[in-house]
Amino acid sequence: MQIQIHSIHFDADAKLLEFVKAKLEKLQTFNNELQHCEVFLRIEKSDSRDNKLVEVKAHLPGHDLFAKRHASSFEAAMDEVHEALRRQVVKAHA
Repeated sequence: MQIQIHSIHFDADAKLLEFVKAKLEKLQTFNNELQHCEVFLRIEKSDSRDNKLVEVKAHLPGHDLFAKRHASSFEAAMDEVHEALRRQVVKAHA
């Protein structure tokens, strides 16, 4: 599976990039036909503590999947995105 990660207006450290890749690679246990994932990491200008945004576009043959979540850390947002995508992958596979 090909994974592209874009960190918008900041430089993501290697630890965060590895965390994101590991989470997305786990999705292949539910459907190994996942071909491509594009990840956008953003820090939004907001008064809220939940200003970290993770968006993921994933492509299965015949299906385009998308999930977007806000949280106080990129790791927490990625956990939520992973769960949302997992449900979509399982539903698309059924």
